Amino acid sequence: MAATISRPVMETGAARARRPVDYVWAAARISIGWVFLWAFLDKTFGWGFATPAAKAWINGGSPTTGFLKGTGENALGGFFAGLAGQAWVDWLFMAGLLGIGLALVLGIGTRIAAATGTLMLVLMWAAELPLANNPFMDDHLVYSIVLIGLALAGAGTTLGLGNLPIVQRNAWLK
Repeated sequence: MAATISRPVMETGAARARRPVDYVWAAARISIGWVFLWAFLDKTFGWGFATPAAKAWINGGSPTTGFLKGTGENALGGFFAGLAGQAWVDWLFMAGLLGIGLALVLGIGTRIAAATGTLMLVLMWAAELPLANNPFMDDHLVYSIVLIGLALAGAGTTLGLGNLPIVQRNAWLK
């Protein structure tokens, strides 16, 4: 009699019961999504948290100028300061904040959002080098690590729209 080896079945989406860790990942996904979405809203409308109304994007302000101009003395500052205030950079940055934020909050396109969010955060980290308070680690890298974890955990399926049939049929939407 031959012994049979049973292999675990990979369960995805709604096919498996939710575990507490799934809700932790969902909370992390929604929270980081809100960080991106809030940055978009505040920079667009100048609600006075990080962006005063006079410097709001809708009032002609540049959402990238303040941060990027302040990098001039840093290791890669010449490159990043040269991008400050360019319309295409402003549009790309704001589209990224909005797209990443919505994708993470809704739980659709979390892999794409994690990849583009990680890229954006690593570029922001690089613009600040050398760091003032730590040799290499800061919140940009911590958020990047969490975004990668979100993508690997399939975090869009818990408390998100990642279980929709269209998302399940189209891998790029997961």
